[in-house]
Amino acid sequence: MQLKNLRWWVITLIALATVINYIDRQSLSVLWPAIVEDLFPDESAMERKQIYANISIVFVFAYAFGQAIFGKIFDWVGTRMGFVLAIGVWSIATALHAVARGALSLAIFRAILGVAEAGNWPGAAKSNAEWFPSKERALAQGIFNSGAAIGGIISIPMIAFMTVYFSWQAVFVLVGLLGLLWLIPWIVLVKAPPGAHPWITEEERQYILSGQKADAGEGVDDGDTVDYDPTTGEILSRKESWGVIVASAAIDPIWWLFVFWIPIYLNEVYQMDVKAIGIYGWVPYVGAMFGAWFGGLLAQNRIKTGWDVNKTRKLTISLGCLIMLPALLAMANPGAPVTAVLIMAVILFGFQTAIGNVQTLPSDLFSSKAVGTLSGFSGMAAKLGAVGLTSLVPWLTQGGNYTPAFIIGASLAVTAMAAVWLLIPRVERLKAR
Repeated sequence: MQLKNLRWWVITLIALATVINYIDRQSLSVLWPAIVEDLFPDESAMERKQIYANISIVFVFAYAFGQAIFGKIFDWVGTRMGFVLAIGVWSIATALHAVARGALSLAIFRAILGVAEAGNWPGAAKSNAEWFPSKERALAQGIFNSGAAIGGIISIPMIAFMTVYFSWQAVFVLVGLLGLLWLIPWIVLVKAPPGAHPWITEEERQYILSGQKADAGEGVDDGDTVDYDPTTGEILSRKESWGVIVASAAIDPIWWLFVFWIPIYLNEVYQMDVKAIGIYGWVPYVGAMFGAWFGGLLAQNRIKTGWDVNKTRKLTISLGCLIMLPALLAMANPGAPVTAVLIMAVILFGFQTAIGNVQTLPSDLFSSKAVGTLSGFSGMAAKLGAVGLTSLVPWLTQGGNYTPAFIIGASLAVTAMAAVWLLIPRVERLKAR
């Protein structure tokens, strides 16, 4: 049996895993107005907000270290078993939220969820490096990243609708089952990397492998580029690696600002309940979905017209940051709720335009032997940055004024753009020193 365009089936499955990933993680924020009535009936609004922030911080800390842990795990066991471990654990952790009895138990289940969900990102970066030549990687990354946006679009109205028929506890269990069902097609379809997969056509195998050899510089006199398998210390000694890490640490908190706080923002600023949040809260993720596709297609188009990878990545990342900048400042006074969610959609469009190309940088700089490691460290830095901003939000937004948080987000967009230009002189495959 042979399956045409197998690489696109693989990235589509990973995008579906990302949809499930975001449905799982969004469940808490959407269900929070119902959860607090059961678990925290005597706390004030500010105390409830702080509890939510603390639980979110625990999640992001776990997620940060999970990125580094799973970056190594994927390099050790490969993408097939790495995804089985990641999605199997996070699905069980999601279902366990149903038995939470307070802040401590919620925090424990969120920590397990965070560690396991983190594996999705270095796993996707490694799969991208294995299954695609560089000219297609930004598009593949965009398809994968669009799963996060689609998950946001689906999860908020879906979970709000489910609360009409099920308790919040039952919703967590049902959502957890989705990931376990995903494991079936993944195990069946992804039997091996492209070089050894029994279902791949010979034409596609040669297209992928020859493209990767060309990207790595095979055929030139200096064989170090092809065989360069750096240690973790070597990876972290390169300023280009730090360009990826700093850019990730700066840009990612902008995404998490909205992932964690869109439902809470709509509840606090516009007094929306769970059902009203379900009507409005998905709109920003439409912008994110189109941004993920746009960033990938733009990069692919520019490379096809003759731009090199260096120019393509830097200018696409810069464009995304420049789209975010005025929109973040405009959130200081958005007016009506419809206007607010539309401005958020512009912000997330810019974010996704940039982030797919930021996440592709590890596979542009290193061979697949080191991609998971650098992706893991940059992902960990990104989540630690998100922890910092998330921990500040309750203090920054006292009285329902979110303007300081959005101003910080704008400064982070500038920082991410600067890191790419200043710390990565050229986006190209690095050679052994």
